[in-house]
Amino acid sequence: MLSTYAFKRSLTSILRLLLLVKLILLLEGVALGQSTEPPKVTGYVGVLHPIVSFSEGQVTPNFKTYYQVGFPIGLNLWKSEKVGFSAEFVPFIRAESGGSRMSNFLFHPGALLRFPKGYVMALRAAFETSGRYGFTPVLSKTVIKKEHHGYFVALPLALRFGNSHGAAFTPGFQFGINF
Repeated sequence: MLSTYAFKRSLTSILRLLLLVKLILLLEGVALGQSTEPPKVTGYVGVLHPIVSFSEGQVTPNFKTYYQVGFPIGLNLWKSEKVGFSAEFVPFIRAESGGSRMSNFLFHPGALLRFPKGYVMALRAAFETSGRYGFTPVLSKTVIKKEHHGYFVALPLALRFGNSHGAAFTPGFQFGINF
């Protein structure tokens, strides 16, 4: 279980990481100067499974009394081979007690950092129609690369705050197709 102290430490770490990303983006802009080449545009679609939520001393697994699934759709603008911007949109569907409904919609903009061996780190802000907000660092890797598309897996680590609820940490599993 995560304490308030642990959440504050996590939030401080994420803010430091976002500051570092901003510094990297600024330094890359200075180092590269003004590029006349347009950014490379890529996209993806996927399926997101939140695994478990930790909030206010409680552990709530996704698959116990309900099932929630998200369907992320995103566009990436790569400024260079290593740095980009992403806008992700995620409708969530929740199934419980024999029925289902769209339970939430997430707007998820962020910075992209490409690392060696096909890894990408997305550092995303999170804004939900439920009134919650926060951050989501996401580590992803393309595991199968074809000529015009690829298949990826990702590990999102969502931190959410606000709307008169305690802070929550929810790791998930995501997979999909990028193009």
